[in-house]
Amino acid sequence: MAPQDKQHDRREAVIRIVSTDVPGTGTVYSGLTKIKGVSWAISNAMCKELKLDKKRKVSSLSEEELEKITKFLKEMNLPQWMLNRRKDRDTGVAKHLITTELDLRREFDIRRMKKIKCYKGVRHILGQPVRGQRTRGHFRKKGRTVGVTRQKAAPAKKK
Repeated sequence: MAPQDKQHDRREAVIRIVSTDVPGTGTVYSGLTKIKGVSWAISNAMCKELKLDKKRKVSSLSEEELEKITKFLKEMNLPQWMLNRRKDRDTGVAKHLITTELDLRREFDIRRMKKIKCYKGVRHILGQPVRGQRTRGHFRKKGRTVGVTRQKAAPAKKK
């Protein structure tokens, strides 16, 4: 295989960053947002901190640069207002969760709210919207509709 063919294959390949598949065809700036827990703002901050060109293709990143990105995501030395877990309930430390850690922590939080039966927990239990959305026009699932009652259709009369 010629060197050009290898480069072409890598460009179409999927790059693995922090156990997440990132398409090699996109830019570094947009590609990093494919990792769960990495927003556009964090992707931008990461590119500036690591001095990466945001418009470069993900496939053009070297192994060394991929290691830098992984290290940055593990440490996450960003201002506290950018982190997704400020003042953690258990430890009191501000941290930023990504990938499966984020999913697990969210599940534990919802489970705790259900257990203590706070308002948000009760809404989760009932399958209702949690953040104050209207329920009359939306969230119409069988048996959960609020504000509307339907009468059963009467059988047709014989002549």
